[in-house]
Amino acid sequence: QVQLVESGGGLVQTGGSLRLSCAASGLTFSRYPMGWFRQAPGKEREFVAVISWNAGSTYYADSVKGRFTISRDNAKNTVYLQMNSLKPEDTAVYYCNTNTDLWSHRPGDYWGQGTQVTVSS
Repeated sequence: QVQLVESGGGLVQTGGSLRLSCAASGLTFSRYPMGWFRQAPGKEREFVAVISWNAGSTYYADSVKGRFTISRDNAKNTVYLQMNSLKPEDTAVYYCNTNTDLWSHRPGDYWGQGTQVTVSS
């Protein structure tokens, strides 16, 4: 079965950086676009970033553009989210998702368990 395992979350001060990883198994990873979403307390889950199967295309939510970078290593079945210049409003549980639609940013069927990111002011 498909498994997505996120890691790399934690507590960081405003302006700091974190790098999230998501290791995938149970699927032909290199065939699928991969996305990151996040959910803050009391809010709906929202799109953060998506990357095409060959890393040729990436798209970001306006709120993270210029600060976050999504990347992937198909040899390691892993997708990354480098987060710089973090703000308190970035505090959320971050989830990776497989087969995220590149254009609509609609999520695919499979989710990881999430990793908590907390940015202190």
